[in-house]
Amino acid sequence: MTAAISADGIRQRYGDVQAVDGVSLTVEAGEFYGILGPNGAGKTTTLEILEGIRKPDEGRIELLGLAPWPRNPKLLPRIGVQFQASAFFNRLTARETIRTFGSFYGVGPKRADAMLERVGLTESAGVMTDKMSGGQAQRLSIACALVHGPELVFLDEPTTGLDPQARRNLWDLLRDINAEGRTVVLTTHYLDEAEVLCDRVSVMDHGRILRTGAPAALVREIDDTVRISVESGLLPLDTARELFTAAGAEIASLEDDGVSLSLSTRLPAPVLSVLADRGALRGLEVRGATLEDVFLQLTGREYRA
Repeated sequence: MTAAISADGIRQRYGDVQAVDGVSLTVEAGEFYGILGPNGAGKTTTLEILEGIRKPDEGRIELLGLAPWPRNPKLLPRIGVQFQASAFFNRLTARETIRTFGSFYGVGPKRADAMLERVGLTESAGVMTDKMSGGQAQRLSIACALVHGPELVFLDEPTTGLDPQARRNLWDLLRDINAEGRTVVLTTHYLDEAEVLCDRVSVMDHGRILRTGAPAALVREIDDTVRISVESGLLPLDTARELFTAAGAEIASLEDDGVSLSLSTRLPAPVLSVLADRGALRGLEVRGATLEDVFLQLTGREYRA
């Protein structure tokens, strides 16, 4: 089966900035694929090149077996694109907007209206697009990308601006369209989102892909500590340190912020035994490594504006 996306050696420079630096990736048909990275990592530029919106300085790309650049009319009905920021016709309502987008692909009003319902905008169908909230505009943008039933969908930070309930509802929608056999590629800053939705992810930084794999496999690769916390005040800090050391636990960090007594260790069993023996299990939380730990290990912890 032909891969949904095949890219080799993509490069894109803006002046002195190498925005994309030799990116190569393959996305299989029917896969849910995530591209993760801090601000300025090159995610959006990479997506625009894959979509055929931007011509790369170097590299080869195929979408569904076809070259996306120059703009390929044969590909347009087969792909759907949701941009990080979208602009709509201000004098149209949400219903009129989705019907307009649908008409570009020969989609009738009934099917277009059904897409509004799928993204939870039925009650807002009569609202002018310039009066919609950020979350409503984001959902409308996704509806426009999906209205024609594309085989391959690109979503650039699709849940930005959505409240937790709306995010979860959108996750269900994305799972559904992927389960229908559609290939989904998204960028996101929400690592829990990528961990839940994606079959594989690529972590990018400085225009390069640093690591690719299934989220669970990437987590297993890192040699990280287990984080354990209990309610503050159950054990004095010095006492806790002495007890854990005597029990043979290797403590990487130990702190009490007045809310929780927290520690990191690669040997959680002796720590849990001490806490149980001292009756200090109230508020117990035990957390292993997550995709966030992988992300921070690969890209660093410094703030990126």
